[in-house]
Amino acid sequence: MDLWLLVQAFILGIVEGLTEFLPVSSTGHLIVVGDLIGFHNEGKVFEIAIQLGAILAVVFEYRQRFISVATGITHDKKAQNFVLNLFVAFLPAAIIGLLFIKYIKLYLFNPITVATMLVLGGLVILYAERRTHQVTIHDVDDISWKDALKVGCAQIISMIPGTSRSGSTIIGGLFFGFDRKVAAEFSFFLAVPTMFAATFYDLFKHRDVLAFDQAPMFIVGFVTAFFSALLAVRTFVRFVSNHSYEIFAWYRIAFGLVILATWYFGWVSWS
Repeated sequence: MDLWLLVQAFILGIVEGLTEFLPVSSTGHLIVVGDLIGFHNEGKVFEIAIQLGAILAVVFEYRQRFISVATGITHDKKAQNFVLNLFVAFLPAAIIGLLFIKYIKLYLFNPITVATMLVLGGLVILYAERRTHQVTIHDVDDISWKDALKVGCAQIISMIPGTSRSGSTIIGGLFFGFDRKVAAEFSFFLAVPTMFAATFYDLFKHRDVLAFDQAPMFIVGFVTAFFSALLAVRTFVRFVSNHSYEIFAWYRIAFGLVILATWYFGWVSWS
């Protein structure tokens, strides 16, 4: 296999892992970086596959929580409520995704859409941070199914590339009274069923373009996505426990404006 292809896989694996659980849009970064380094993969199947590495990083980091839920699902009220909340929050985006994902990928998966949504999302985060917070939920176990449904509806917006799945759920959580850490952790937990479903659905759908000779590329991307996501999750939870999300808002705005400027002035020929 071409060495440059493995280098591209390594770069994109790091990008996926570092951005998947931050409110900066991993899909947007993959589209932009992939375009810059000339990476093209039919059906976006590589980008889909390496998400699995990032998901498993969350499962590994919160393995005790998932084990306790799995062993207590038949008798533990908290475990049952946890599973119910994830299911309820998962449904809205799953339904909309099944209906419209084909058109979203066809018309919105491009750097200019990403840049526009990065800027708009950054402005929303700034607004969310500067409004008066009324925290009513201080623990993941305090979330009701109605709260979960609200966050699930907020997640629908993230289907537009550049919006950020974690950003929409975290900021949605802040609007709905979640504590900062709770909003981040519930976003991580919600990512597991959401991304597992999306990943396996897309891999099955594009199974005809998968080839054995591409295995090294997928392995490199998967492994780098796992370890970089693990680092990002651990660092992010510590950070948001004591800081606001404004730094991510300004990053989004700056990154988006740079892309739009290079497109407007013709410095980069975005595809």
